[in-house]
Formats: sequence, structure tokens, C-alpha cells
Amino acid sequence: MHEDLSVLRGILQRHLTGPRLDTVIPGLALHGATRPTAPSRGLYQPAMCLVLQGAKLVSIGDRTMRYDPASYFVASVELPARGCISEASPEHPYLAVSMTLDRTVLSDLLCDTPSLARAESGGTAGFGVNAVTPGLLGAMGRLLGLLDTPDDVPVLAPLIKREILFRLLQNDEGGLLRQIARSDSRLSRIHRAIGWIRAHFDAPLEIDHLAALAGMSRASFHRHFKAATAMSPLQFQKSLRLQEARRLLLSETDAQHTAFRVGYQSSSQFSREYARMFGLPPVRDVERLRDPSAAGEIQPATI
Repeated sequence: MHEDLSVLRGILQRHLTGPRLDTVIPGLALHGATRPTAPSRGLYQPAMCLVLQGAKLVSIGDRTMRYDPASYFVASVELPARGCISEASPEHPYLAVSMTLDRTVLSDLLCDTPSLARAESGGTAGFGVNAVTPGLLGAMGRLLGLLDTPDDVPVLAPLIKREILFRLLQNDEGGLLRQIARSDSRLSRIHRAIGWIRAHFDAPLEIDHLAALAGMSRASFHRHFKAATAMSPLQFQKSLRLQEARRLLLSETDAQHTAFRVGYQSSSQFSREYARMFGLPPVRDVERLRDPSAAGEIQPATI
């Protein structure tokens, strides 16, 4: 696989001119860095990330994972996360490619491939790290190769992306992709609850409503939500609120008004929880972010 990785790195280095490039292939992005980065927070979308050189650390809830050219990261649901590039240098820059996951295609693949649909699924985890396979590298190489022949993208990219999802399903040790592809699975039902929290993050958290939305008892909902996201529903909502507050504070100076906008009834509680997450009270944190030397921390985490 060393030769395949070398070819893929060459393609990225020809096309990547900054820290991120959203390519002409829908859902495909290239990432690079010449030095390790400070941890940054953001909301990870359902996607996979394949590191071609260097390494990255990601923390979700109480779990921290490392992925590098021997492994890839997959998130099958939206997740508040904290990530940083841990290995990069001018001589050996961090190089990675990410691709969003198409739930419809995953479902079609399970219908077309009974052996994959029958494979044993694990728990309710919504993310994980798996070992890279030659089949996955080969398919990703063909997809990246289309960047050199953009006229071929409309016809060939959907076919190759389907193959990549097939390879991911083949290597889906924890069953998380099979779970999210099935509308009646526990993970899919938790995904519905996550969608409600995202859309109403500034509203009071109604566990009974979320449990009913997921078709579970309160106890079962709490257990499966924690398995999927590595955090409780309240922690999940709090992370969304504070990340949105940080974004708003970069354009607003009134911390109290921002606290109320994201759902807090107490500005003092907001300041305490903000400082606990970001290391400084709201006003001081925003002053630090507006400092040109800290510009890199303003960028949200990318998968």
C-alpha cells in the first residue's frame, strides 16, 4: 500500500494550495498543514477521513482517537468534536482527504449486497477508526485521479464514490455504517433525536420527547445516545450552544445577549460553562481569537 499512498499524496500536492480545498467532486475535500495545529472545536458531519501523511487526534465526548495512514476515521452522525493535527512538518506535511457519506447509497448497497446486510452489527456507536485496506486506497486513488480530468467527474465520480462506500461497508467492523443505513436501527433512531437537538438547541431539553422520537424508554434512550455520541443529551446540547455562542461572539460584543440567544437563562452559568469548554471567559476568549496570532483557532474543526 506504500506505493498507492505515494500516488495519492502526489495528487493532493498538485491540487492543494491551502489548508483546505473543496474539490469539483461533490462532497470531496482535501486537507493539508505544514505544522501541528492547536485543538479546535466544530460539528463533524457524517463523513470519512483518510490520512495520507501525518496524523490527527480527535476527541468526541470522553473518547480520544488517533488516525494516520494506517487507519481512517468515520462519523456516521453529526457530532460536536475537538480535533487537531498532531504530526506535520514542511518536509512531511499533513495530507488528508475527506468524503461525505451518502446514506441513500449506503442503504442501496445493503439492498444489493445481502451478505453485507446480514453481517453482524455492533452497538450504537456513531463514530470509529478502522484499518485502511488496499481496496479502499485503490478506489480513493481513482476518485482523486478525476481531479486531473474534471470533464470525467459527472459520469465517473458517482460510480467510484459508490465503490468507496462499498469498501467502507466491507470494513465496517463495528457496524456503524450498516446501522445508519437502516431506518429502523437504534443508531438511525438516535440520529432523529440528534437532528431535533440541532434544530432546537436553544430550547429546553425534553428527554421524554426525544425518547419518544427515538421510540425508546428514557433509560434506553440515555444509554444508546451515550453509546452513539460519547456524551449525554445534555452535554451534546451544551456543546452545540457554546459553539454557536462562540461564533456569535465574534460578531457581537454583548455576552449576556448571546447567552440568551443560545438558550441560557443565566449569564453567569453561561460564562462558567463557556470558560470550562474554551479555557477563558467569553469576552477574553473572543479578544484572543481576534488576535491575528490566534487566527487559526477561529476555524472550526474539520474531520
